[in-house]
Amino acid sequence: MQDPVIQFVPFDAEKPTSLVEQTMLGIRKLIQDNGLKPGDVIPAEAAISSEFGVSRTVAREAMRGLAALRIIEVGNGRRARVAGPTAEALSAIIDHIVHTEQVSVVQIQEARRTIEMRAVSLAALHRSEADARELLTVIEGMYAAVKAGKSARVMELDILFHEIIARASGNPLYSIFVDSFRVITRQTWDIGWRARGNYEAWLDNIGCHERVAQAVVAKDPEAAENAMSEHFDSSIMVLLRAGMK
Repeated sequence: MQDPVIQFVPFDAEKPTSLVEQTMLGIRKLIQDNGLKPGDVIPAEAAISSEFGVSRTVAREAMRGLAALRIIEVGNGRRARVAGPTAEALSAIIDHIVHTEQVSVVQIQEARRTIEMRAVSLAALHRSEADARELLTVIEGMYAAVKAGKSARVMELDILFHEIIARASGNPLYSIFVDSFRVITRQTWDIGWRARGNYEAWLDNIGCHERVAQAVVAKDPEAAENAMSEHFDSSIMVLLRAGMK
């Protein structure tokens, strides 16, 4: 019999240090061993308690821990279910390491540059007609919002623009990565907006986005990568001029 393509690390190799951690690992193993998929129901708290020989308090805390990591979904009176992919856990980590000065905002942007250059290249290859229309609609909205002086609206459309590209890449991991960065975008947006300082500079920023969109619409991955690189080079320089590190 051929070995499976994916070789899982044994759960006991992770050496949990508490009953709650042991139970969390046990639940994850149960999900994998039973081939459960997003949306599938997992055993109730009482069953988890019995299965792993722990108190219901431990079972409850283990399930809360997995819910915080977005491995399962709990609440609203429903049975706990296997969670689908979201950016919430990674977003919380990024927010934490930036605020505790373990990573700088500029370092985040540099990492984003690498990730999003690949994502936009794939988007140019795989985008649908609906993706193309949505990108162009967002660009129109960004120009209109700049003309109206609505910074907050430009920011939300900017976030949406990058999320559309990540989704269009066809790889859900890019959506998770890009979605997780929105917390930093919201925290630094006003700094970048003020640092650009005038209407022409704001329009130039939208122009960077428009060149990215046009390359994706034209299904030109090389031009899309170059335009995304230009966009992030500009963004990083603005933050550096504003005194961010």
